[in-house]
Amino acid sequence: MTNSIFCDLAKLLGRVLLALPFILAGWAKIGGYAGTQAYMESAGVPGILLPLVIIVELIGGLGVLVGWFTRWWALALAFFCLATAILFHFVPGDQGEMQSFMKNIAIAGGFFILACAGAGRMSMDHHLHSK
Repeated sequence: MTNSIFCDLAKLLGRVLLALPFILAGWAKIGGYAGTQAYMESAGVPGILLPLVIIVELIGGLGVLVGWFTRWWALALAFFCLATAILFHFVPGDQGEMQSFMKNIAIAGGFFILACAGAGRMSMDHHLHSK
C-alpha cells in the first residue's frame, strides 16, 4: 500500500470517526428538543441557539463524513468543541467533567488538523474540485 493510498484511507476513516458522534448527537437533539433546550439554559446558554447547534452537529457532521466543504465544517466543529468544553465541561474538581473537557479539546485538535489537511481524495471536495 503506498503512502498516498494509506493517507486517503486514514483521512476517510478519520472523517467517519470524527463525524459519527456529531451526526448522532444532532439527530438526538431534534427528538429531545425541549430537554436539550432546558439543559442549555441551565448552563447559561440561550436555548434559542439550539437550532444552530443542531445544524453544526448534524449538517456539519454529515459534511465532514462525506467530505463536503470539509475544511469549513471542520473549523466550525473545532470551535464548537472548544465552546462546549468550556461552557459545559470545565468543572475543576469534577474528574468526570474534566475528562469530558479534555476529550472535547482533543476532538477540536483533530478537527483543526482536518481543516488544515483537507478531506483527501475520497471526498466530495476532491471530486467537485478535480473536474
